[in-house]
Amino acid sequence: MIIPIRCFTCGKLIGDKWEYFSRRVKEGEDAGKVLDDLGLDRYCCRRMLLSHVEIIDEIIRFYETGKQQQMRPT
Repeated sequence: MIIPIRCFTCGKLIGDKWEYFSRRVKEGEDAGKVLDDLGLDRYCCRRMLLSHVEIIDEIIRFYETGKQQQMRPT
């Protein structure tokens, strides 16, 4: 799933903050501190980044498996 551009609840722009947030959290920083640094004070905006799950890698596996089965001779 791609991160939404705006918060579903308040409409604040959050899509541009995802890469920065994700990189800093993967480096080991506290997610709450990173969100504070980004200026995301509302609970609704914070939950958009905290609850986001990258599922594209899982979906691609099924797409590639299906494509290989179609190419296989019967």
